[in-house]
Amino acid sequence: MANSTEPQKPQNTKKNKKKGVTLDTFYGAKIQNTEQTEDNIKENAPKPSKGNGNSPQTYEEFESEMTKKMEAFWEEKLEIMQKKFTHLQNQFDQTVKKNQALKARIRQLEDNDRVKGQESIKQSQNTKKLEENIKYLTDKVIDLENRGRRDNLRIIGLPEKPEINTKLDMVIQDIIKENCPEILEQGGNTATDRAHRTPSTLNPQKTTPRNVIAKFQSYQTKEKILQEARKRQFRYKGMPIRVTQNLASSTLNDRKAWNMIFRKARELGLQPRISYPAKLTIYFQGKVWAFNKIEDFQLFAKKRPELCGKFDTENQRARNT
Repeated sequence: MANSTEPQKPQNTKKNKKKGVTLDTFYGAKIQNTEQTEDNIKENAPKPSKGNGNSPQTYEEFESEMTKKMEAFWEEKLEIMQKKFTHLQNQFDQTVKKNQALKARIRQLEDNDRVKGQESIKQSQNTKKLEENIKYLTDKVIDLENRGRRDNLRIIGLPEKPEINTKLDMVIQDIIKENCPEILEQGGNTATDRAHRTPSTLNPQKTTPRNVIAKFQSYQTKEKILQEARKRQFRYKGMPIRVTQNLASSTLNDRKAWNMIFRKARELGLQPRISYPAKLTIYFQGKVWAFNKIEDFQLFAKKRPELCGKFDTENQRARNT
């Protein structure tokens, strides 16, 4: 009896292939290598029978079934990829919108910064103008204060005694009689409107007497007394006193700044003089030179060999300290 022999399945001579490398699909979708999938289909596919053809499943049917499965598999993967792509597209659109908003914000900040810069320049200009106006007004007020004191004289060194403080008007007349009687002989008006000590209260910690401010009725008489006081030392009953102009405190401070230079100029025979309000004048090489600032005088002295190095106020202050 002839045995019907079915063709034996050929042994799978293929060596185990390495697993297909997984592919990172678009943002995370992972699918197996197509080549491995196709090999698996061919290996598992039933071989066609050469006998009566009563095989439970023909190769064509199996191939059709696997094709449908592959199509379903790829449709599923494609749908996942489509969702991923849609999600990424939405993120990209949001990023673009944020980027545009940031650009608009940057432009706005740049415009604001430009406007603030312009406003800062204007404020600096306005501040400079205000400072100039303040300086002008301050100088004007000081000048008006000095002019309001033009009839006054300041007497320094008059002793602090009750008999003097209660009769300052009479004491001033005695000073004029003792030091410049020619003014009285010429019939000058030496009367004073008022005279007082300054400051108004006595500081017990100070050993020097307070100054006396006297306001004369005649400006000409006041100037004559001041001119005589510049020529010689005034005295009251034998005690030395000083008579000077009564100026604003700021003007007095400006004049005091010239003290060291003034003394040195006097030693050198430059005939120094402080004129109103705080200007130094000297007589040098047959000319009268005037200086409003100490820096101007120092620059002048440095350029003259006869004066160079003799008016270094900083070194003089260091030696004095």
